[in-house]
Order: sequence, then structure tokens, then C-alpha cells
Amino acid sequence: MKIMVMDGQGGGVGRSLVEELHLRYPEAELIAVGTNAAATSNMMKGGTALGATGENAVIYNSSRADVIVGPVGIVAANAMMGEITPKMAEAVASSSAKILLIPMNRCHVRVMGVESRKLSDYIKEAVELIGLEA
Repeated sequence: MKIMVMDGQGGGVGRSLVEELHLRYPEAELIAVGTNAAATSNMMKGGTALGATGENAVIYNSSRADVIVGPVGIVAANAMMGEITPKMAEAVASSSAKILLIPMNRCHVRVMGVESRKLSDYIKEAVELIGLEA
């Protein structure tokens, strides 16, 4: 199974996801895809050996992943203070992969009906769902 973890800014959410996924699914191919080099680097410290950065990396890997996981902003053009380009958002949203989005209050997208929980709870839930989808 190929799991693409996508994040921007400092990559903290992505790193937490990579750490949990690396422990839970050591056989999975994890790729950290960042909108910038700092995010990619931070995610790779979480346990993955594969990393790529930028718009083309998002487009290329979105079409090859079985699962894409990251903050909700990865499907919203101009989210993360403009780091998510329209092409990035389109590539993720139109991918045939299973897409698991972590709700975040920091981007301009708010998902109604989602209860306010700790980030770590959402990360654990996403990691569990990946196992159920495999």
C-alpha cells in the first residue's frame, strides 16, 4: 500500500501522521509530500525515507497513491496561507486514492458537524481508518 502524507508550513501535522503510520504499517510505502522543503524535511524525520516537495510532486504522487492523508486544507486552493496552489488542490481532490482529511481550524475551511477534538485523536482515527480500507 502506498500512503502519501501531505502537509505544508512546518509539516508538524504530517510528521505526526508519518510517525503513527510508520509504527502501525511498517510494510507500507510512505511518501512525505510537502508544499515546501521545511515541511517535507520535518515529515521525513517522522520515519519515512521518501520525500518530495512542491506542486509537481503533489500532482505526480497524488495519481499514484492508494491513500492520501493530511490537513483539510490540502483540497482547498490557496489554503495554508497560499501554499496550496489550485493545481495541488485539484490533484488531491481528483485522485482515485482514498483521501483522509484532518480537520484544522487554522485554514479557511471549516467542516460543519465535526466535533472539536485533540489533533492527536484525529491522527489516530485516520491511521485506524487506513487499516480498515486496506
